[in-house]
Amino acid sequence: MGGSKRQTKDVAATLFLWLVMAGTCALLFGILAFLFSRGFSALSWEFLTTPPRDQMTSGGILTPIVGTLQLVGVSMGFAFPVGVVTAIYLVEYAKDDMFTRFLRLAVRCLAGVPSVVFGLFGLTFFVIFLRFGSSLLSAGLTLGCLALPVIVGASESALLAVPQDYRDASYAMGATRWQTIRKVVLPAAFPSIITGAVLSVGRVAGETAPIIFTGAAFYAPGIAKSLFDQIMALPYHILVLATAGTHIEKTRPIQYGTALVLLAIVLGVTLLGVLWRARLRQRARS
Repeated sequence: MGGSKRQTKDVAATLFLWLVMAGTCALLFGILAFLFSRGFSALSWEFLTTPPRDQMTSGGILTPIVGTLQLVGVSMGFAFPVGVVTAIYLVEYAKDDMFTRFLRLAVRCLAGVPSVVFGLFGLTFFVIFLRFGSSLLSAGLTLGCLALPVIVGASESALLAVPQDYRDASYAMGATRWQTIRKVVLPAAFPSIITGAVLSVGRVAGETAPIIFTGAAFYAPGIAKSLFDQIMALPYHILVLATAGTHIEKTRPIQYGTALVLLAIVLGVTLLGVLWRARLRQRARS
């Protein structure tokens, strides 16, 4: 009797999980189908390779695409090394005391702070205090601060997952702590660290609020050639088109087409990250 109840509960739990997964997939494909049906007509080679024109009611989105990639590059160039080094300190060097526990709590709390707060911080610190002005550098560093908690958390988990036996074996062979970290711990943890970086790229590429305050331009005539130039970005471009007053209906296909391109960029970067991680794991096993 008891075995029959357990089997029934197991079947019910399995069915419930399958239904949840099916519902999630249906929602995802529903969003993709909605965007594709409304934005596919705007997609063309000209749309991807020409800048906006005629008050952004025609032309393409080359400038916002390049601006988004530039933002991702600057933000990851700051957040990735700082996040990994912070995780190394927390796992390999910090003592288990009140300060370390407070630091971990602060990092986890930062991950839940609304992005608009990061935007106000970037405006105050990077734009005004450091006098970087409204620029690619200010916006990129602000987005880097936004991505930092995710990278620290993922890197810390990856480092903690490396078996202690690896470290002990390295120490037994006469390696120093830094040699052990560089030659043993980091190579073993790096594939999982990449996962955190990929998740951060997805969030950085789609954020609007932080860049409004720090570097995004309503319209820029060309691609930013300096860290101190303003930039156009895909998420802010969508916002501008969707609130363009009398031009909203005219630019509707461009709005959905831009959203499709942004989604494709995020999915493309994620796919590259997954393939890189798989290659690193395969290399580590061989």
